[in-house]
Amino acid sequence: MGHIKVFEHETLRFDRGEKLITEDQYKALQLHYGKGVPYFRLVYNGVQFNEYVGALQVGNTLIEVLPKADKDSPTEEEREKWHRRLIGMLRAVSSFEIKSTSESSLRLKSNSILDLYFEMFCTEMEYLLHTGLVKKYRKKEGNIYTLKGSLLFGKQIKENLIHKERFYARYTSFDVEHLLHFILFKTICLIRLMNTNVALQSRIGAIVLDFPEMPNIKINEAVFNKVILNRKTQVYKKALEIARLLLLRYHPDVTKGRNHVLALMFDMNKLWEKFIYVSLRKTIKDEGISITAQTSKYFWKPENGYRSKIRPDILLKIKDEKNIIIDTKWKNLYGYNPSPDDLRQMYVYHEYYDAKKVALVYPGDDDKVIKGNYLNRDSDKIIEIDKECSIIPIQVRDNVKEWQVAINNKIEEWRKS
Repeated sequence: MGHIKVFEHETLRFDRGEKLITEDQYKALQLHYGKGVPYFRLVYNGVQFNEYVGALQVGNTLIEVLPKADKDSPTEEEREKWHRRLIGMLRAVSSFEIKSTSESSLRLKSNSILDLYFEMFCTEMEYLLHTGLVKKYRKKEGNIYTLKGSLLFGKQIKENLIHKERFYARYTSFDVEHLLHFILFKTICLIRLMNTNVALQSRIGAIVLDFPEMPNIKINEAVFNKVILNRKTQVYKKALEIARLLLLRYHPDVTKGRNHVLALMFDMNKLWEKFIYVSLRKTIKDEGISITAQTSKYFWKPENGYRSKIRPDILLKIKDEKNIIIDTKWKNLYGYNPSPDDLRQMYVYHEYYDAKKVALVYPGDDDKVIKGNYLNRDSDKIIEIDKECSIIPIQVRDNVKEWQVAINNKIEEWRKS
């Protein structure tokens, strides 16, 4: 299997360049692009990636798109570092709590982002099979040898005129054949098709043998919207989340059948925002502080039509104190000021959330917090007003747990200053 690692905003071409894709793979990506996808754009004989990171598997070639927030040259060592960091970030922000039923199901060291999600799905499926698949009632009709339910006389005469020992009836069955298992079975088949990790093959094979065969249904967004979990089926939530992620991003090659595309791509700005939020939630121990994400307020209403909202990334509510607003941006300022648009946005947050202070959080090499105040004109003089907006650079670390602690310490130090 081919394995290509590139950074966001890099270009892959089939006619030249160090990391070549084939012309067939380019055509598969071109077909996948269709009317447009957000994570790459088409260029002459190739594709250029945007600010999305993750994995694109085209046939037997895996393309991993890695984040980058420094000026270092894109060496192989740098690619490996950012690969480990990205997998660490995805593990940290994932809502999938990996269960372990025995020593044999200890998690493997993921070689790729796809391996990470395949592994998590396998672990969830092993747990469900170990605890027992949930059964549901469903209506069936057909020939049976013991009469139960209601006999369908018309079909009984048609089907069983010479088979007196059979009954054509409509009855209720209590078994494992229901929508949840249709979805999971479809995901198992997809993983078996797309997996190239030898370490996972035996686990996937065991799941295929243990899981009962289900009808092959067409999966789309509407199918997942029909799923309603109850107290008994709540244990399926994690497996279904991963199934949704994989099935809705799989695009089979219907022409040649060789270059199927599975796109597991994430907006790096949103991933960075969630990573900061999860890190603060995990490390803040003060019970007097509540932290919420994407708390919206209306700030403009037209005469006709819908109102407009503002939505800061992270809101810290502190007992007996004013609020604190944090907005995250995945870009390195390299010593320059934030964009005027970002600063204006933070000013609005100050006003509408009655904030004590606000901050823009960036990845960066410099560890120094830059404090600043908004200015106003009083007569002919420009004066500072009591509205603080700071820039908080966060140094990237290889150890994700240490990175999360450092994020909390940095923001806590700024909050108390």
